[in-house]
Amino acid sequence: MKYYLETAEAVFEEVKSSEQGLTSEEAEKRLEANGKNKLAEAKKDSTFKKFLAQLKDPMIIILIVAAVISTITEFIEHGLGVPTDALIIITVVLINAILGVVQENKAEKAVEALQKMSAATTKTLRDGKIVTIKSEDLVVGDVILLDAGDAIPADCRIFECASMKIEEAALTGESVPVNKLIKALLNKGDEEVPLGDRKNMAYMGSTLVYGRGKAVVVATGMDTEMGKIANAITLAEDGKTPLEIKLEQLSKILTKLVLGVCAVIFAYNIAMYFISGDTAPIYEVALNSFITAIALAVAAIPEGLVAVMTIVLSIGVTNMSKKNAIIRKMNAVETLGCTQIICSDKTGTLTQNVMTVVDHYAEDEKLLATAMALCTNADVDENGKGTGEPDEVALINYAKTLDLDKNVLVTEKPRVGEVPFDSGRKMMSTVHSYNGNFIQYTKGAPDEILKKCTKAYVGGQVVAITDEITSKIAEENTRMGNKALRVFAVAFKEYTIEPAEYSSEALENEMIFIGLTGMIDPVRPEVKDAIVECRSAGITPIMITGDHINTAKAIARELGILNDDSQAMMGSDIDKYTDEEFEKIVENIFVYARVQPEHKTRIVNAWRSKGYVTAMTGDGVNDAPSIKSADIGVGMGITGTDVTKNVADMVLTDDNFATIVSAVGEGRRIYDNIRKAIQFLLGSNLSEVVSIFFATIMSFTILKAPHLLFINLVTDSIPALALGLEKPEANIMKRKPRSKNDGIFSGGLGFDCAYQGILVSILTIVAFYIGEFLETGHLVFHHIQDSSEGMTMAFFTMAMCEIFHSFNMRSQRASSVGMIFKGHHNPVLYIAMVASFLLTTAVVEVPFLSNLFGFAHLDLTAYLISLGLAFLIIPIVEIVKFFQRKLGKAE
Repeated sequence: MKYYLETAEAVFEEVKSSEQGLTSEEAEKRLEANGKNKLAEAKKDSTFKKFLAQLKDPMIIILIVAAVISTITEFIEHGLGVPTDALIIITVVLINAILGVVQENKAEKAVEALQKMSAATTKTLRDGKIVTIKSEDLVVGDVILLDAGDAIPADCRIFECASMKIEEAALTGESVPVNKLIKALLNKGDEEVPLGDRKNMAYMGSTLVYGRGKAVVVATGMDTEMGKIANAITLAEDGKTPLEIKLEQLSKILTKLVLGVCAVIFAYNIAMYFISGDTAPIYEVALNSFITAIALAVAAIPEGLVAVMTIVLSIGVTNMSKKNAIIRKMNAVETLGCTQIICSDKTGTLTQNVMTVVDHYAEDEKLLATAMALCTNADVDENGKGTGEPDEVALINYAKTLDLDKNVLVTEKPRVGEVPFDSGRKMMSTVHSYNGNFIQYTKGAPDEILKKCTKAYVGGQVVAITDEITSKIAEENTRMGNKALRVFAVAFKEYTIEPAEYSSEALENEMIFIGLTGMIDPVRPEVKDAIVECRSAGITPIMITGDHINTAKAIARELGILNDDSQAMMGSDIDKYTDEEFEKIVENIFVYARVQPEHKTRIVNAWRSKGYVTAMTGDGVNDAPSIKSADIGVGMGITGTDVTKNVADMVLTDDNFATIVSAVGEGRRIYDNIRKAIQFLLGSNLSEVVSIFFATIMSFTILKAPHLLFINLVTDSIPALALGLEKPEANIMKRKPRSKNDGIFSGGLGFDCAYQGILVSILTIVAFYIGEFLETGHLVFHHIQDSSEGMTMAFFTMAMCEIFHSFNMRSQRASSVGMIFKGHHNPVLYIAMVASFLLTTAVVEVPFLSNLFGFAHLDLTAYLISLGLAFLIIPIVEIVKFFQRKLGKAE
């Protein structure tokens, strides 16, 4: 049943209840049958399931297979014993998996908002008596009693209404409270009545701000409009962030690389076995090929990448929290950095969600403010804060700016009578005693007030209204209306004795016009600058609101979002387009008014379908599905509903749109640094693969799996973490956002990885041959017997190359040496380099560790030669960067 189209009597019949409510017995039966009045809890994966999910990555699977093969080969060669290599590999895999689970669990510690209700308790009629019960125990058919300030606990049909006004901004985005009524709405054929226009209904998640009334519950829990939104949240798909997509691509590339190289090595070894006429058993050749494959797997896979990524993102999250941006999903940091579109809810996000008088027209402003303040039902609490309907609170706040305290005014001019507001006459009147006389103030719609006035207060005196005065009042009313202001007029009338009758007919005539006030939900003062900076960063802001289109256009123009009326659209117009048709025009529309929740999701999805990385900001329940569907959802921490915060990727603790700007900058910095880390780690892995491939072709062993793991986890990962702390570049917020289609190797990163990896390989291989010569006194390039000194020098050179190379990675193109002279330092990187240097030296020179890794002792000559070879990486890369900068300028 569409309850808003039915009479109250028909609704009671449908829900099998009456104006006296339910009996306790009947309510208990319905509660048992239909469940609690609360939203369903989202299911979570178990910790074990999360752990298994961490092991699904192809690179991790290859490492596990490598560990198994290593165990088998060690058993074949040495029998039962401790498979050292396999244990090292499995330990690395487990650490990465556990770290991933820990970070995922941290993200889930956000408040479970879908478990909570807006109202903790509710007054209801049970057994004909008024009782207070937990809101979650409400059932369909319950009759609830509502007073100003009450949160609506369930979806209800109103059947008794005394000037009820309900704030529905959280559901509809409409900042002005809705006047409620009792009668059934007229059916307009098959056309659906928008939620914001169902004036005889009260919905869960809204608040009664004025008046009182009674209503019968027609839907609870997941059957409510809020419940439907919760379902939409559940159904909305979580998209993968650009970085996750790129890392998946990288994983596939590395997996194919490992399998391909292993296949080539295996085929080569078998072919050489038959060509050379080797007399060794073929299983030994296969076994040696498997051992080489293990080394290649370890060499090609950046074991520290996951840990580095997680920790760099964690550091970024901490930095952002200090700037009022709380990240709920760590990968959302870099997504925000490449955001191209920000779809923002107007109410409470771009605006303050506080109605404020911003314009007026009157000869005597204090008289205007006094009349407006006294002709309201809003009050001032003990903390000096206005309470009541937002429009009326705005009027008493306006008076306060002129040093007119409502509480003082009431003492000086106590109210003795009133004619309440009604939508028919569009005005209200109050009568006050004052110095033995009485004064009436009447406030309402300008046109209606003016009809009742015969005089006006002009130049400090009361004069008869002329056409000129009427024309001027109309002109000012139009001027404020064109600015999308909500305009009120006020008039007064004086009496020597108290009026005998308090009725519209008796009081509201022959009044004296005072003036006009214009109010609006004003923009946040910092938002203008934030939008300017967004545009300079190549980000397009889109305003989405449930408000009227004229109000939306006015706010958008003030903020610089809208340049032409053709760039604004009503939500109902979206329904006229198919998804494909809407995608064709979405790039030309920057303001949407009177939208429903499903419209917001369509807008977000249309931008995403066009290939844009899209963010959605907002605070109301109605924003939640679109926040969930966006590439990154941004919730508001102060005014935001729990439901919205629960699904957001990031929550702004200060509700400041400008905070998004700093978050974008931080996101871009983090992504830049992650790319530096990826380039550094992959270059290192490539150098290992090339070195092992070359050594295998030349029939000697240059490095073993434990050696490669040490390099990957110590001399690579520690400096890589420090690279994550690099400060942002000066032009970071002047660049256009990255395209989500940019590959992981875009911007020349692939070339840099290749030449730098090959360079390290060359230096490593040269070190091996020098070590072989120092050990044996002669040089053999092919079929070398294991050379412990050559292997040790190769290891030390490669490890030191990575340490020195991390210094190069401070910038992809800028001179790292030049950065020092410009005072741009990274102390953490310097410490990481020293720590890695000491650890590497210890592994080579400390007997216990040296024996564990199978290294030979390096004398001072060999040590310095290795160190000198490794240091060459700095000047060589600096020279290449110099020519790259020259070529870049030429282009």
